[in-house]
Amino acid sequence: GMLLPKFEEAILGKEIGESVSFTLEAKDGYGEVIADAIVDLPKDIFMVDGKLAEDILFEGSQVPMSDAQGNRMMGIVKEVGDETVKMDFNHPMAGKTLNFDVEVVSVRDVTPEDLQGGCSCGDCGEGCGEGCGDHDGHCNCH
Repeated sequence: GMLLPKFEEAILGKEIGESVSFTLEAKDGYGEVIADAIVDLPKDIFMVDGKLAEDILFEGSQVPMSDAQGNRMMGIVKEVGDETVKMDFNHPMAGKTLNFDVEVVSVRDVTPEDLQGGCSCGDCGEGCGEGCGDHDGHCNCH
């Protein structure tokens, strides 16, 4: 339950030494790019101790942020303007076709920890709270 469902489906029942190649379209991977998840934010929200955090404000930089409800999310800097910063809050692999070449190197029984799924409070380095995991149960506290 921690991997993409179609990925798990493709490897289900495979034994040690078996190989499989498959392709997942965006809809079966990390979804399509959502235009509304690309936003212009005021540059002044990137101030730290009264100074602009220029060390993180460059194209391609991944910046941990929180929304108005305190939910944690990663954003990717797309463009730094004079007054705003264009941020993309889509998953970095959204909109991409994924090609896999997989070889099974080990197989083991499921543990109770595996069945818990999602992230645990230790994954965040602080209390999980409501905003630790995303809608797929993956930890967003990188």
